[in-house]
Amino acid sequence: MSSPFLGLRTVIYRVAEMTKAKEWYSLVFNTQPYFDEPFYIGFNIGGYELGLQPAPADEETLAQGGVETYWGVPDIDEAYNKLINHGAIPYDPPRDVGGDIMVAMVKDPWGNILGIIYNPHFKVE
Repeated sequence: MSSPFLGLRTVIYRVAEMTKAKEWYSLVFNTQPYFDEPFYIGFNIGGYELGLQPAPADEETLAQGGVETYWGVPDIDEAYNKLINHGAIPYDPPRDVGGDIMVAMVKDPWGNILGIIYNPHFKVE
């Protein structure tokens, strides 16, 4: 039986100060972001995505620890539906975030946020 999951792809940290976070992560990973906008800063770390996003004000997201992880999938709709069919709660349905990249999030039965990502540009280094 094949799995609809390909492996861990992306981790996103929510930060209160985007500029300071960009400087810090650039320093500790010894690299500059490949994508740098006020709403998202993206680094390629060994072929994997490290993203920074502004911290939200809502308590629910802050209670999750400010971290989002995304598991790679070859078919976002199939993986999303499988998660829902096995008891996950819809949180953020599949959506295009640009460049043919699709993301979605669910909550597992224990309230953890589980992200999935379809990224046709992703290559493991």
